[in-house]
Amino acid sequence: MQLSEELKDASVKAREKKLKPADMQGGCFSISSLGGIGGTQFTPIVNAPEVAILGVSKSDMQPVWNGKEFAPRLMLPLSLSYDHRVIDGAEGARFTAYLAKMLGDIRRLLV
Repeated sequence: MQLSEELKDASVKAREKKLKPADMQGGCFSISSLGGIGGTQFTPIVNAPEVAILGVSKSDMQPVWNGKEFAPRLMLPLSLSYDHRVIDGAEGARFTAYLAKMLGDIRRLLV
């Protein structure tokens, strides 16, 4: 609940153009999106002292083999960069797989 309130407050400040650099300090993970400007893939750079950043690119309908035929599927390219001194590569891969699973079936987020 506290994170929700803080995000709401930061969103209001951002919309009103009153968000200051100090309001964006102290995080350990960030999300960067280039999808809004048409970016298809990129490698986000971790900003110290944060330990990871998730890059979100533009979604696109693509043909995906379902075992019998190609079917259209909405694909969302994600790129995870992290500090290997803090996050093991296997944990980073598991996080990315879990995130893809959750986003692949949004109903899972509601449970």
